[in-house]
Amino acid sequence: MTDTTPSEPLAISFADVQAAAERLRGVAHRTPVVTSRTVDGLTGAQVFFKCENLQRAGAFKFRGAYNRLAQFTPEERARGVVTHSSGNHAQGVALAARELGIAATIVMNSDAPKSKLAATRGYGAEIVLYDRMRENREAISNRLKEERGLVLVPPYDDPAIMAGQGTAALELIEDAGPLDVIITPLGGGGLLSGTATAAKALLPGIRVIGVETEAANDWALSMAKGEKVRIPPPDTIADGIRTEIPGELTWPVVRALVDGVELVSEAEVKAAVRFLLERMKLLVEPSGAVPLALLLSGRLSGVAGKRVGIILSGGNIDSDLLCAILGEDSP
Repeated sequence: MTDTTPSEPLAISFADVQAAAERLRGVAHRTPVVTSRTVDGLTGAQVFFKCENLQRAGAFKFRGAYNRLAQFTPEERARGVVTHSSGNHAQGVALAARELGIAATIVMNSDAPKSKLAATRGYGAEIVLYDRMRENREAISNRLKEERGLVLVPPYDDPAIMAGQGTAALELIEDAGPLDVIITPLGGGGLLSGTATAAKALLPGIRVIGVETEAANDWALSMAKGEKVRIPPPDTIADGIRTEIPGELTWPVVRALVDGVELVSEAEVKAAVRFLLERMKLLVEPSGAVPLALLLSGRLSGVAGKRVGIILSGGNIDSDLLCAILGEDSP
């Protein structure tokens, strides 16, 4: 852990995660927790997988989106919502907005997975496309906010979003029992900060680990330097974690509560996607497979004989990409 004594109060508390769980009760799926004797044998650990690939809209992002939009005032609901996302937050906001009768405008990169673009449109949202290599999505969202009077809901840097994401870890621990380690993908930090908040409150001795790809290593660099580091737009198969810099609100939570940030290669992520589908019959997108990629690499020490929780964050993968991954020779 980098810093256990933050100078200012953190953006969320365990009470916020508990309140989010009540809002989501009967709305979000309580996704199953599954195990694999094969994974246990390969890792020497007892591993519990929280299947957020089976969540509404195909990812954990629905949790945070609904928790945020459900707290809109009547005036905010009338104005409508705008956000920016490579896909899963886009779908989560679009679906939550449809459920709550709120008009949604989503800024999405033109090279986002086709399945995520189609699903977001299918939930009734208006999509505004941009070139992620040349344009800034935050600037576009802020311009739309001002021009149209919309309410901006960022993909991770919002207390209600962070608290909503933490409900996945809350359910995992409730269903699997005490864990020694919990591992999540790491993009903007909403899932990891919510997970750490819930897990450390319930199990103070638990190790919380975030995982990025080597190309999307903004958090690893930032943790090593002790301050936020910006990287160029990362070129990684894990489109859900293509962030360039840690979030303003998520960064202090991760620094205070998370025990480490680890990296995996593109080849390891592809192998994890194949393993999950072929051996466990679970369709998981590359971003969701990064925790298993780390565990199967053998580089995470101290897991033998331990109870390990993994959050499979989403299952929204284009069929063309899936076919390409399955068609490659295993490393």
